Amino acid sequence: MAREQLQVLNVLDSAKTQMYHFMAIVIAGMGFFTDAYDLFSISLVTRLLGRLYYHRDGSLKPGTLPPAVASSVTGVALVGTLCGQLFFGWLGDKMGRKKVYGMTLALMVICSFASGLSFGNEPKGVMATLCFFRFWLGFGIGGDYPLSATIMSEYANKKTRGAFIAAVFAMQGLGILASGIIALIVAACFDHKFNAPSYASDPIGSTVPQADYIWRIILMFGAIPAALTYYWRMKMPETARYTALVAKNAKQAASDMARVLHVEIDPEEVKVEKLTQDTKNSFGLFSREFARRHGLHLLGTTSTWFLLDIAFYSQNLFQKDVLSGIGWIPPATTMSAVGEVFRVAKAQTLIALCSTVPGYWFTVAFIDIIGRFTIQLMGFFFMTVFMFALAIPYHHWTLHNNRIGFVVMYSLTFFFANFGPNATTFVVPAEIFPARLRSTCHGISAAAGKAGAIVGAYGFLYAAQSRDPKKTDHGYPTGIGIKNSLIILGVINLLGMFFTFLVPEPNGKSLEELSGENEDDVEPTSNTENRSVPV
Repeated sequence: MAREQLQVLNVLDSAKTQMYHFMAIVIAGMGFFTDAYDLFSISLVTRLLGRLYYHRDGSLKPGTLPPAVASSVTGVALVGTLCGQLFFGWLGDKMGRKKVYGMTLALMVICSFASGLSFGNEPKGVMATLCFFRFWLGFGIGGDYPLSATIMSEYANKKTRGAFIAAVFAMQGLGILASGIIALIVAACFDHKFNAPSYASDPIGSTVPQADYIWRIILMFGAIPAALTYYWRMKMPETARYTALVAKNAKQAASDMARVLHVEIDPEEVKVEKLTQDTKNSFGLFSREFARRHGLHLLGTTSTWFLLDIAFYSQNLFQKDVLSGIGWIPPATTMSAVGEVFRVAKAQTLIALCSTVPGYWFTVAFIDIIGRFTIQLMGFFFMTVFMFALAIPYHHWTLHNNRIGFVVMYSLTFFFANFGPNATTFVVPAEIFPARLRSTCHGISAAAGKAGAIVGAYGFLYAAQSRDPKKTDHGYPTGIGIKNSLIILGVINLLGMFFTFLVPEPNGKSLEELSGENEDDVEPTSNTENRSVPV
């Protein structure tokens, strides 16, 4: 039986879309813009790092870092992100969303800037300090996941909540796009000023000394958007759901939301006090009651995010290798170091502009119409189809006349990742768990995703470096490794479809309905009853 809801929460659930909603989207979304920029910009400069610090004498193939170094530079930020998601997710439920929110942003600003100041000119010194700062950059980024999602879900009304949370996450697509555009601009400026010869004509001269500035400028730019939103992030009031349901301060919750929504709200201190004395909804994360009510839900959110990120981060972090493997990006021996940065950035920008970014905003447009479950299932299905369609006839696609077809189908996997599970796995954990555990459970779900990203990053690096000895090697992974990787990713996406059935449909319900916090005696709700569409 449902108990009467607090007025402040009813006002939030039924509030019309107002300016404060858009302010919250921009403030929280700019953190995600920075997250994506910082995590994915590294893939644009890894080959330049290889040329600068590991191929100076021309005796080694250009465009590659030693495997151990490449995996560390790419993966260390993901490890830091996983740790940050667990730590700040837990801290957000203990100290409040707002107090922790500023810590994560400050860490991101400092470490983004410091990454570009990695010390020295020797490989070991530069790579060690770069990895150090990128770990702590990832740690700050990790905190932004549970906090941004939780804050947006607790601010939003129930009618458009999915679109608001998805809009915050859609800023990730703009961050990926921005990383490519900034790399294009920087590379174009330097290529015009320092027009180096190709590697084939002059292995040493192809990498001019000034190229060291390029990767540093690209990485340091990530500090700017985060720094610009710091003041406004600190001005946001604590969410009413945390203040009322977790901190038990009804008067403060009513005051904060009355100021934001410009309405009079009764603090209802007696009702809040009664809620605090109810022990039925005071179970902990590791209790039997949590396992009964939300155990399968947490398994669903963690498993789907884990499987999704294996595929998604493999595709994003190593798309330059895939596109080089089919010949869409020319061999490194035909380009200068600066020219190579430009070509890789151009390819990433085109894919982001034509498929990645539109996919995010399709989710924003349709998530409250067709529901989270349908979008997630559809996304996993089409990602599976396109992965197998690329992998099984792989050598057909590598023929020169078929490369455009490969790129189009490869781009569609990005579109359906973002108009699909990449967005919904972020949205759903912020809606279905109790307020006092919401940030923690989202952090656990997101950390499972980053564990998948680490598996994808290291696993794809290993698989894509397996080479076909019968083929000419220009320093890029050859078809045998990439084909096997695409098959594996197709199987992973297929598994994601099955685990999606563990996740409930939150569409059109209040957060308290979904978590059971407004029920006197909660019985576990079956997943099929929670969905707004038949399955």
